[in-house]
Amino acid sequence: MNVDFQKVLQKAEEYRGDMSKFLRDMIAIPSESCDERRVVERIKEEMQKINFDKIDIDKMGNIIGTIGHGKHVIAMDAHIDTVGIGDRDLWQYDPYKGYEDKDIIIGRGGSDQKGGMASMVYAAKIIKDLNLEDEYTLLITGTVQEEDCDGLCWQYMINEGKIQPEFVVITEPTSCNIYRGHRGRMEIKVVTHGLSCHGSAPERGENAIYKMAPILEDLKELNKNLHIDGFLGKGTLTVSEIFFTSPSRCAVADSCTISIDRRLTNGETYEDALEQIRNLPSVKDMKAEVSMYDYEKPSYKGVVYPTAAYFPTWVIEEDHPACQTLVEGYKGLFNEEPLVDKWTFSTNGVSIMGRYDIPCIGFGPGHEAEAHSPNERTFKSELVKAAAMYAVIPSLYINRIVKEN
Repeated sequence: MNVDFQKVLQKAEEYRGDMSKFLRDMIAIPSESCDERRVVERIKEEMQKINFDKIDIDKMGNIIGTIGHGKHVIAMDAHIDTVGIGDRDLWQYDPYKGYEDKDIIIGRGGSDQKGGMASMVYAAKIIKDLNLEDEYTLLITGTVQEEDCDGLCWQYMINEGKIQPEFVVITEPTSCNIYRGHRGRMEIKVVTHGLSCHGSAPERGENAIYKMAPILEDLKELNKNLHIDGFLGKGTLTVSEIFFTSPSRCAVADSCTISIDRRLTNGETYEDALEQIRNLPSVKDMKAEVSMYDYEKPSYKGVVYPTAAYFPTWVIEEDHPACQTLVEGYKGLFNEEPLVDKWTFSTNGVSIMGRYDIPCIGFGPGHEAEAHSPNERTFKSELVKAAAMYAVIPSLYINRIVKEN
């Protein structure tokens, strides 16, 4: 099938206002992880308006809209949960009522990542308008609990829903560049134990907080010496939380727990990351316990799908057909070379490709730097660019694999 790039761009521009309104409607609905029901209902309403061929909401709560009936299954994914708003005083505008002018939309979730959902849904409209349906079935997925546990939604859809696409476009913010991977991550817990006693005579006990102090210093040094990959960059760790238990404020702490955010680059494994910490002299001296967290919060529909808090690294090669399809689409639509790069943060690709080896590629409206920030914004021009890209990707992919075969 020949793709008329200019017609696609014209259609995408035509729907700029519709995408902006749809995005503002989604922003106006608070939808932190495990509380996405109302935004899922709003997405279903827009999919019905556009006349998707099929719309399902699975038992976990993910919404899956389908276009076409061909044998090649392609998916495009946006998580539709958000983080909280943080300190309200840091927002210039109401984070849910937001703000809009001719260029930008401000509000929680604008870039991360309801903008991707708005562009995907209207890409389906463009496909229908221009009769771009071909030998493919396109799944548009709005997934839940990503901010809490990235990839859990896709573990569920692959294992329980038996969804097995040939490749997946992740629509997390990329500033409309093409991203082909990111570091993995894991959530690690370190616990020290002490002996409580009255605070007036601390020598009678063992302070678990003091036991953690040398471990913190060793972790700080360990971070400086982690593995470096030529594409994904360096592995990192940071202590993100600290907790304690004590009978009272007038007592010596009998336990201390820290959480570690560990980012894994190519060439690192979760087993190695745990052993690096277990082998620190301070961890051995203090007999600290090192383990990985588990995640088992119920979705908004009450489904608990337990998983280890481990999110694997993934990279797709630049010459992979999925990556080259997006490069071709970008050149055809925008008449320039794309930037092919990587995310700093983590996405649902940790499961899709990291766990299940289903190829992933990234292209999304919005900027990484806007994610989780006050006054989060996205850009209407990027909504248009992304909708045009999503509309041409399936046909270009079919053309490519037919030519290669």
